[in-house]
Amino acid sequence: MSMKPLAAAVALACISLPALAWQEQEQKEEADMNSVVVTATRTAKAVDKIPGAVSVITQQELATQYLIADDPSQALATYVPGYAPSRQKMTSTGESLRGRQPLILFDGIPQSNPLRAGMREGYFADSAIIERIEVINGASAMQGMGATGGIINYITKTPRTPGTSYTVNARLASQFESDSLDWKTGLTVSHKSEAFDMLAYASVQRRGMGYDGSGRRLGIDNVQGDTLDSHGNDLFVKIGKSFGDQRLQVSLNRFDLSGDGDYRNAPGVVAQGVPTSSEPGTPVGMTPRNRVRSGSIDYRHAALFGGALTAQVFTHDFESLYGATNTSTFQDRSIAPIGTLYDQSEVVADKLGSRITWVRPDLLVEGLELTAGVDWLKDHTQQRLAGTKRTWVPELKFRSLAPFLQLEYEIGPVTVRGGVRIENATLDVDTYTTLAAYGSRRVEGGSAEFSKSVKNIGAVWRFAPGWSAFAASSEGFGLPDAGLVLRGVNVPNQSVSSLISLQPIVTRNNEAGVNWRGAKGQFGLSRYDSRSKLGSVIRITSAGIGLVERVPTTVKGWEANAEWRPHRDWSVFGTWATTDGKTATTQGAPMDLDLGARSQGPDKAVLGANWRLRPQTQLRLQANHLRDRDINIGRRVGTSNLEEHFKGYTLADAALTWDSAYGRFGLSIENLFDKQYVGYYSQSASAVDPTATYAGRGRTFALSWTRSL
Repeated sequence: MSMKPLAAAVALACISLPALAWQEQEQKEEADMNSVVVTATRTAKAVDKIPGAVSVITQQELATQYLIADDPSQALATYVPGYAPSRQKMTSTGESLRGRQPLILFDGIPQSNPLRAGMREGYFADSAIIERIEVINGASAMQGMGATGGIINYITKTPRTPGTSYTVNARLASQFESDSLDWKTGLTVSHKSEAFDMLAYASVQRRGMGYDGSGRRLGIDNVQGDTLDSHGNDLFVKIGKSFGDQRLQVSLNRFDLSGDGDYRNAPGVVAQGVPTSSEPGTPVGMTPRNRVRSGSIDYRHAALFGGALTAQVFTHDFESLYGATNTSTFQDRSIAPIGTLYDQSEVVADKLGSRITWVRPDLLVEGLELTAGVDWLKDHTQQRLAGTKRTWVPELKFRSLAPFLQLEYEIGPVTVRGGVRIENATLDVDTYTTLAAYGSRRVEGGSAEFSKSVKNIGAVWRFAPGWSAFAASSEGFGLPDAGLVLRGVNVPNQSVSSLISLQPIVTRNNEAGVNWRGAKGQFGLSRYDSRSKLGSVIRITSAGIGLVERVPTTVKGWEANAEWRPHRDWSVFGTWATTDGKTATTQGAPMDLDLGARSQGPDKAVLGANWRLRPQTQLRLQANHLRDRDINIGRRVGTSNLEEHFKGYTLADAALTWDSAYGRFGLSIENLFDKQYVGYYSQSASAVDPTATYAGRGRTFALSWTRSL
């Protein structure tokens, strides 16, 4: 197997460290939940002072889950009650949060591409550099556009221990088939002195094929993208320097994930219940890939005019190439006979932005805190056809300037928060011509301007030791998939400025809940109601073309999470969520349609246990149950069939980790009982597509090793 220079260098470094010694100091016990601090709210806040449902996935939890499956969305589905099941693919279509799309951040840098949501934003960095994941559930405008379902902020590791250390990590996974080997190896260099710190990481990864519970090779998605039969690498550097009350930090991330092109999709037999499979062979065209480049400069002044100033300037360049297909949308008789033209699309999104936040505690009176700032964003997104160099989605030039003001008043056991964010946005599009499949329509360029105030208000009452209750109402701001709207114009004499479909989505989330956190565990229960008068629903026609319908949507649900630690050596944890999304056929029609798998996940429950067998050994067992779902029986809108059926399933996993003089080892079994199942999205949204009824992974073994010097 040939490797690029970066991959070869990392692999050589990882196998040439025989003198490494395992750090004997074990990570400290997890702090009580009431001491956990969340930064996704623009300022560091303890979770019991935030009026809303917050999930914090710790480094220890992530390490165990990534041992079971190196899949970011699967980690979210395990620990976040309202997150839909993982697709186990490079594409994240259908992976929603509370029936809506979340805003994904990486150290505050937006990774989501709402202007042309290619649903590839889930893979942007190696899992080994993530310290924790903060999830703010429900619509929010705290971090800008796109958080109609919530905010998911991936926080990278920071050196904590003085001195210089080197850490090598390796992971092997297999189903004991000749082509099922996955492996990843990485090297971390960490340094911390009195005022300077640095963390550098490089990794290389190769993924083989997978097999379902029946021993049949899993279906590969040669068009939307797949992690099967793929390779990737990551290079990450973060450097920080403190100057008294000030700190300057620079970070860079370079991530690539690409298919190998050794297998092609083998259609299943829908009528007989045979899922899609794969066969050796070279698919047409270039293999799907993700290419992500991001960087930021962060500045903090802890004592500026009595408050703390944080400022960030960031850049984010994203490219996602999709596989070749001869879909009817790509046909053009002026290029090739109808049905013979293969082409492949590519989404390119370039962002440049800044975030400025100033926090002033005890403003005028004790307990009153002011948070003020302004965000600026320039986002240029387009979708082109890589094979023929045609434009599918014209360049979308988006500008946003958003000042915000937040006030928090704490008096005794009560914290009240409220604020407003004013979104001023402009979308410019030049004159363009649609593809031949849409009639080669000339669409007059123009601008669409939006100015909207989005508000939030909430309160937390800590009414007893360890107990708190909250109630909150917040709004989120987003756009429909503007690229999907503009590329599908098929009637003459249209202009960008007159397309009503480009009006923004404003989602209001009302929520109330109760939490308990103590020395023996924690418990949380919340009820939410999320509404948008002018929502966005994608419906697939009988020709397989996605259309955006602007209709109202409502999502209601219950969520619960709990952990019980009766003894220092073992604990039990669980989450539960029920989601009920409704929409209408058209504006003004009854809200009697259930949201499909593209928009929301099924009801689910997760139950698990941790057991410290010995001081250096820990065992985890967990089970994930998805409930049956049958919706919209006999319902159609135009040529779109809205009926969906899903037969639920339960999956169990196990993971064992132990420390030794030679490092920390881990052994895991995903799908412990080798359950044969077809994934939620494949059963529901792709039930009649023989090329997209994908079964899930069968029993998979993984072994990991980490050693530091």
